[in-house]
Amino acid sequence: MATVLLLAEHDGETLNVSTARAMRCAMALGEVDVVVLGAGTDGVAEQASRLEGARRVLHVDRPENAHPVAAVMAPQLASLASEYDVLLAPSSTFGRDILPRVAALLGVPQISDIMEVIDERTFKRPIYAGNVITTVRVPGDCKIIGTARIASFAAVAGAQAPAAVESIQVEADLPTDTVWIGLEASGGDRPDLQSANRVVAGGRGIGSKENFDLIFRLADRLGAAVGASRAAVDAGYVPNDMQIGQTGKIIAPDLYIAFGISGAIQHMTGIKDAGVIVAINKDGEAPIFEAADIGLVGDLFQILPELEKALGD
Repeated sequence: MATVLLLAEHDGETLNVSTARAMRCAMALGEVDVVVLGAGTDGVAEQASRLEGARRVLHVDRPENAHPVAAVMAPQLASLASEYDVLLAPSSTFGRDILPRVAALLGVPQISDIMEVIDERTFKRPIYAGNVITTVRVPGDCKIIGTARIASFAAVAGAQAPAAVESIQVEADLPTDTVWIGLEASGGDRPDLQSANRVVAGGRGIGSKENFDLIFRLADRLGAAVGASRAAVDAGYVPNDMQIGQTGKIIAPDLYIAFGISGAIQHMTGIKDAGVIVAINKDGEAPIFEAADIGLVGDLFQILPELEKALGD
């Protein structure tokens, strides 16, 4: 049975649900150790220890790991990888930033967006904006470095008896020319877009940056994250970190509500794993209605206030 090292994603205090989703993929490959890179992250390590499937948690606590800088974390992971057959991370912006550097340091290829495990060395992953699912096999003499497509895996349970947490030191040459400057977040206190159970999104039909406040307001009433189509981002209504789709974020919420989004194929790639898709658009021929579970043809500027009214105080 293969040994797997799973990189935990966290914000310094809370383990991201993407780790629990990636754990489902990791468990299909073999015995799983979880590594937490951080500074003052005992609480995160304890949370990781309760993930179903965790054999043990390796906690690398050092000041340099206070922020998720890929250039700093990759050499440490490359050093740890020598003891494992597989190194896995969530296919979030976090994992996609770090794992390619690790693969380059180890001189091996990386498999991105694993969506299904066929056996220990054979996987399925999407290509061509999700229109084709390809099967890839890693040669037996090659270490497996991969990211798990979090939209394709259900989160494992998190209430098992805790696994052992081991504090370890890692010998690695860390760069001195990469410095953390700061973090700018546009989502406020709203849930993370890639891991949220509910998402409300707007497209070009919203009409302006000011009108997007209607989307924010409804999302806050629902406890939802906010996303957007590429057309809305390109029009300057919202920043690009809110973009959903092939060149944005791939999401799998239980509920996805789209306002003024026509449903270009690049956008549909990002929501194809959503549980329930609700589409509101004044164009009854919009492609998004072909994928929607619930479709409503109408003026979103009339429908949005009615929805808020129906939700009550």
